[in-house]
Amino acid sequence: QVQLVESGGGLVQAGDSLRLSCAASGRAFSSYSMGWFRQAPGKEREFVAASSRAGGSTYYADSVKGRFTISRDNAKNTVYLQMNSLKPEDTAVYYCAGRFASSFSNLVADYRYWGQGTQVTVSS
Repeated sequence: QVQLVESGGGLVQAGDSLRLSCAASGRAFSSYSMGWFRQAPGKEREFVAASSRAGGSTYYADSVKGRFTISRDNAKNTVYLQMNSLKPEDTAVYYCAGRFASSFSNLVADYRYWGQGTQVTVSS
């Protein structure tokens, strides 16, 4: 089992950058593929990015490809989401999620472990 805590959200202007962090506690963090999701008010939770267990493979939603980068440091039990060129439509609560599997997924239902979320607000 793993517990996840996100940090790094905030209020920024369009075009700015933010880096989100997700610290994991518990055993065998390197056994979990990790993902980032987001949920805007009135909308369903949507996939943003995912990383394989070792971080060698990553996957992105089309809406963030080229602007966001997921990475992980298994020695620090942390996964990151670097967000550049932020847009107002990126405004949402961002969640990290973990699944005990070698392959990553873009489906909410495939992730068992979730953090509490961190708010990102991008003003125009």
